Amino acid sequence: MFDPLEVIQAGPLIAVMALMIIIMFTLIGGFGYVVVLRPRLRLRRRMAEFNLVARGPGKRTKTAVNPRQSRIQEKLQELEDKANKKKQRNELRTELLQAGLDINVRRYFLLTSIAGIGMGGLAIMFKAGILAAIVLAILGFFVLPKLVIRQMAKARQKKFTQNFANAIDIIVRGVRSGLPIGECFNIIGRESPEPVGEIIRLLVEGTKLGISMEDLLARGLERMPTTEFKFFAIVLVIQQQTGGNLAETLDGLSNVLRERKKLKDRAKALSSEAKASASIIGCLPFFVAGMVSLISPDYMAVLFTEETGNIMLAGGLCWMGIGVLVMKKMINFNF
Repeated sequence: MFDPLEVIQAGPLIAVMALMIIIMFTLIGGFGYVVVLRPRLRLRRRMAEFNLVARGPGKRTKTAVNPRQSRIQEKLQELEDKANKKKQRNELRTELLQAGLDINVRRYFLLTSIAGIGMGGLAIMFKAGILAAIVLAILGFFVLPKLVIRQMAKARQKKFTQNFANAIDIIVRGVRSGLPIGECFNIIGRESPEPVGEIIRLLVEGTKLGISMEDLLARGLERMPTTEFKFFAIVLVIQQQTGGNLAETLDGLSNVLRERKKLKDRAKALSSEAKASASIIGCLPFFVAGMVSLISPDYMAVLFTEETGNIMLAGGLCWMGIGVLVMKKMINFNF
């Protein structure tokens, strides 16, 4: 039966919850504007000042600062368009290639099905409830495999970037000593560590089959969509069309890549203290809650047994999630 007294007594709690929700969405909106939208608008405005993009929305200018920059922008756009078209055709297959997994889509769905059924079965085995079993099964089928694949792809791209400058140095020394670039690719494919050797071997094999260099580089970008490899692809395509001193150009590219790596390492070193502090702050509430639960279980049980405790627990987790995202964006540097 409806009791007005209960509604009146719960009024302050409902008001506090509504205020927390409003503040949370306000912070999320402001955070998204400051971190995501505002830097993009500033970058676009800055590029428009140098005539690198058109000032109108969705339009690119045809004139750049100089013809060489115009060619670089056109080739970069062509390579990205080819890679994006292939990615849209089979996005899952592209993610598997980027992670270095030589499995087909059917086997992937078989493995994810096993993972989802296994996690759901464990939840039922431990009597966690049907709802928890369904949630865990969905996580095991959709979320967890995606996270694993993306993490593997990031680790593979990081390893590629660490060894790619050395591979370019091999090309520079080989070209200066009179070797053809195809032979330099063969040396890199045999001697360089994976995944650099694998990507270059694909270029060599495609060249033997008569595939054009632009198509081969687009396929390489599909497997390894890093900024460093994009630079390399642009240099090769422009040199193939216009000629020039390839050794000197690649030597400059190698120096740029090494300087980028130094800058990344410096940023990582400078932000390591902040990352350690953020990790400690993020783990501290869980550690304190665990210790208090061991010392006085009844004191912490209210958060799980009472409705008000559940609301407070959910609110605290939401605030902690927002804080972790803010700290992550503050100490992450993308190059």
